[in-house]
Amino acid sequence: MSAEEAPGAAAAGRFAAHLDPIDRAIICELQRDGRISVRALADRAHISRANAYTRLARMTDEGLISGFTVQLSPAKVGLGTTAYVSLTIDQTAWRTVSARLQEIPFVEHYALMGGDHDVLVLVRAPDNDALRHVVLERIQGIPGVRASRTWLVFEEARGRGTPWDTTGTHGARDVEP
Repeated sequence: MSAEEAPGAAAAGRFAAHLDPIDRAIICELQRDGRISVRALADRAHISRANAYTRLARMTDEGLISGFTVQLSPAKVGLGTTAYVSLTIDQTAWRTVSARLQEIPFVEHYALMGGDHDVLVLVRAPDNDALRHVVLERIQGIPGVRASRTWLVFEEARGRGTPWDTTGTHGARDVEP
């Protein structure tokens, strides 16, 4: 399979776009506050509003910024049960499984994995009964799913994430000793 045919090949980082310090400052500010005005964003990045609009449009058009969203508190919006569900699937079933997972309510995220399990699914449901329905009836009912294993989440916290500072570096190079 060529790089053009491989699902997610560009997203793997092999063809990552160059981000200059101003792009990084914009990303950093947007991650702090996705509702920031372009005027305030331009001020914080020390650029003109026109430049901020142009850079935002470029990064959005190139797919570097894939959207602007709201982060909810799952429990406060009625999703009191969270679980990770690992799936073992038939080798040729990924496309079918992926398409069907997109249709299932309460499936928040899923990823094709390497290792002991093939797919890892994040499910946020109102309660254990809804979780049971999602896992045992909806997910296990997908053609190609051979087995599942569910881990309940008792507590969650967000990590630091990637430090999109203006130093021109990110990722493992920024790990403090």
